[in-house]
Amino acid sequence: MLSSIVAKRLVTGMCQAAWRPAITGLVSSRGYRGDSPEDTKVDLIEIPLPPWKENPSEPIDIKRRRLLYESRKRGMLENCILLSLFAKRYLNTMTENQLKQYDRLINEPSNDWDIYYWATEAQPTPDVYQGEVMDMLKEFTKNRNHEQRLDAPSLEYLEKENQ
Repeated sequence: MLSSIVAKRLVTGMCQAAWRPAITGLVSSRGYRGDSPEDTKVDLIEIPLPPWKENPSEPIDIKRRRLLYESRKRGMLENCILLSLFAKRYLNTMTENQLKQYDRLINEPSNDWDIYYWATEAQPTPDVYQGEVMDMLKEFTKNRNHEQRLDAPSLEYLEKENQ
């Protein structure tokens, strides 16, 4: 019994000593510094996105389907949940003008965090995106009915609407 305890300590000590150089070799020398004043951000790569263009000839039913897809497939989970639930509730009842506003809102800004901050009113919404649809989204985001919003809705509701 005693020998197994000694053997365990010996093996553990050897393993830890053997791993130390390997672990320190894997750690980045730069590390995360946040918005440090010393960070020159010379290593920051910004990938330009193509400009958003409205497609006025797109049929309205195709636009609704595309916007539903784009509401579900976002760059961040928070917007995926928020926008997919918003689309489930409002997309089929939106007017053509509201669909244009929603299309521009979710596709023109290059940063999904901006949309999230505007919807939650953590930051002011730029005038170009402020309108009826943004007001609807802000009200929806307040979740006054205290709905459980932990995941994007399943798409089964689409089949029921088509029947």
